Amino acid sequence: MLEHENSENGGESERTDRFKELALKYSRFYKGKVNTFPKVPVRSLNDFSIWYTPGVAAVSLEIARDRDQSFELTGRWNSTAILTDGTRVLGLGNVGPEAAMAVMEGKALIFNYLGAVNAIPIPVRAADREQFIGVAKALEPSFGGYNLEDIESPKCFYIQEKLQQELNIPVWHDDQLGTACITLAGLINALRVVDKKLKDVKVVLMGSGAANIATAKLIIAAGVRAGNIRMVDSGGVIDSERKDLDSMMINNPWKYELALSTNSDRIKGEASKAFEGADVVLSASRQGPGTIRPEWIRSMNGKGIVFALANPVPEIWPRLALESGAAVVSTGRSDFPNQINNSLVFPGVFRGALDARATGVNIEIMLSASREIADFVSDPGPERIVPTMEEWELYPRVASAVAAKASEMGLARKSGSREFFFKTAHELIESNRNMYRRMLEEKYIRNLPGGGEDE
Repeated sequence: MLEHENSENGGESERTDRFKELALKYSRFYKGKVNTFPKVPVRSLNDFSIWYTPGVAAVSLEIARDRDQSFELTGRWNSTAILTDGTRVLGLGNVGPEAAMAVMEGKALIFNYLGAVNAIPIPVRAADREQFIGVAKALEPSFGGYNLEDIESPKCFYIQEKLQQELNIPVWHDDQLGTACITLAGLINALRVVDKKLKDVKVVLMGSGAANIATAKLIIAAGVRAGNIRMVDSGGVIDSERKDLDSMMINNPWKYELALSTNSDRIKGEASKAFEGADVVLSASRQGPGTIRPEWIRSMNGKGIVFALANPVPEIWPRLALESGAAVVSTGRSDFPNQINNSLVFPGVFRGALDARATGVNIEIMLSASREIADFVSDPGPERIVPTMEEWELYPRVASAVAAKASEMGLARKSGSREFFFKTAHELIESNRNMYRRMLEEKYIRNLPGGGEDE
């Protein structure tokens, strides 16, 4: 088995190195992944009298009388800022805002391609969390929503909570909320496969960073008993009597809160102890293989579920997890079944939030998104518990679920039925896809250098 692990890891390393080489080559060629382009006709210079001065004065005065008209008379209704300080970029760590720009452009590309959302990458040089919050508050009039990205923990919790409290647009930290939503969606269907219930299962959360702290809150809201959750960090199993609890209370109150409410069995010690008698493992921990050991999975209850989500190398190889007794296994990678991918969540969530002109997002909206993603898979099986990114019909369905829930909860400036919001989102996404396809066909978007034959 070790030989298999090494060969599989070696193949992945070669593919990863090739993707990095191509990314550098193509980035030099295209000099950016996204662009802006006029959407109104300019038949002659006289048209600028409408789109600019003097005609535009009437638009400005209308918005001055009612600020919410900015969502109807300007592009704010479909604009999202991707805000980062570059302190936790992918698996690279604190590379700074300039280096983060390349990743944020990729995020903007996914926003537009899958959700027809105009997303603007904005890496921010901020000395501390208050300065970052100040920048975000100052930019609010330009955008209909914020996607926070790649901000180190626990700073990301404070920034998100503060902005959600003080702004009148949705604020979403994808490393927390997107990961939590798709993890819950996968878990719902994995439990359907093994015929277990959320309220009954014992869940190991391997890793206690931003993703799993948000996941813990969401799965509790979905029906998992808090006492049935066993959280693990670098110090072992977290319990309410651990020696570092006082430090945790000061430095990471979000983690501290979960330490008090989870692990009712009072399991103590190293990570392996948490696996004994567990039904589910949701791991967002350090890369493996070897982070999760086969014998730990063998100590779980029968028909166990293992999500090994570290990238690019999961905490345990899927084949080894299955051979050790797991019934359903997921990773964060596209070359294995059941990829748990945030890109299944945020394009649809923001499409729906923007269509409803939402003033915020909450746990109920997240639950609606997760359930819609799970229900999209009509017949879940061990190797299909979540959709794939190619199934574009998913995104208007998620959008309509989000928009309808925001409207139901009084968090929308624009109300409507689920059918209304589905039609809106479907038309926008389909039109955007058709326009993009036409631009490729007409070569307004240049082909990859060399025809891309070296992919």
